[in-house]
Amino acid sequence: MGEKELSVEQHEILLNGLKARFKKNMQRHEGLEWDKVQAKLEAQPDKLWSLNEMERTEGDPDVVGYDEENDEYIFYDCSKESPKGRRSVCYDRKALEARKKHKPENTAIDMATEMGITLLTEAQYRALQELGEFDLKTSTWVLTPSDIRERGGALFCDRRFGHVFLYHNGADSYYGSRGFRGELRV
Repeated sequence: MGEKELSVEQHEILLNGLKARFKKNMQRHEGLEWDKVQAKLEAQPDKLWSLNEMERTEGDPDVVGYDEENDEYIFYDCSKESPKGRRSVCYDRKALEARKKHKPENTAIDMATEMGITLLTEAQYRALQELGEFDLKTSTWVLTPSDIRERGGALFCDRRFGHVFLYHNGADSYYGSRGFRGELRV
């Protein structure tokens, strides 16, 4: 078994968990069928590994849409709060290296890359918020445009007072209540 492969037991546990979440939250993916999603997953073990990483870090990945043009199911992290296993990270490697003291262990961009997922954009984050209320107590780094990042900043979002807010911070900042959410296309 390779480094990014699941054992038979992990494979079964993951698929059963994803299926249960899919069935419990049909409002996130009306009109989609689990059997078709599972067939796509079975054909792409690397994607299953990425979903397992999303699950392992408490992201509660679920299907949030289907891209007909590219024949891909779209998974987002749907945990109520920013995934616990991905908090206390600054935005990217450049920000981490710029910190002189109290460096976090990792970065959002590096972790996402290692997991085989991408950070949600602001638009994707807002779309997720249409499916429920997320990040009522936490916040989530979102993919930051290069012109903001070049100036040392990074963007994050949360939901407060019934509204979704977009904020900025230094990319080298990190907080115990800020993590990141990802997207995976299968």
